[in-house]
Amino acid sequence: MRFLCDAMLGKLSTYLRMCGHDAAYALDRGVEADDAVRDLAREEGRRLLTRDADLAARTEGAIRLTARDVTEQLRELREAGVDLSLPETPSRCGRCNGPLDPVGAGATTPESAPDPSGTDVWRCERCGGHFWKGSHWDDVRRRLPE
Repeated sequence: MRFLCDAMLGKLSTYLRMCGHDAAYALDRGVEADDAVRDLAREEGRRLLTRDADLAARTEGAIRLTARDVTEQLRELREAGVDLSLPETPSRCGRCNGPLDPVGAGATTPESAPDPSGTDVWRCERCGGHFWKGSHWDDVRRRLPE
């Protein structure tokens, strides 16, 4: 699914990306005003996620979330029928939503990243960030069933 998270749902966008969803975040696009958020969702064919009751009511197909806590927001999305499972292979950058490519075993990585010859590492095509299944991945895997 393709989502647009409004300005109140930045943390949620990261979780959705980790689950493989194409989840744009309005503030990453420099968009905050309700009409501009609604227009962006429509123009890009994205389903709007918002906590704003008025904006949700004026946007076809929007999902209105009521919770402030990301775990509760995830519960609301699951109840709305959104698949929230971690894929075996990450496909979206948690930082910018760009696509991820595997890093080869002989490739160099930043000092903060593990050696790709011993750990699977992916690089974002858009922002250049490096990702691997570390403790954050395990924390999200534990949180999703809640």
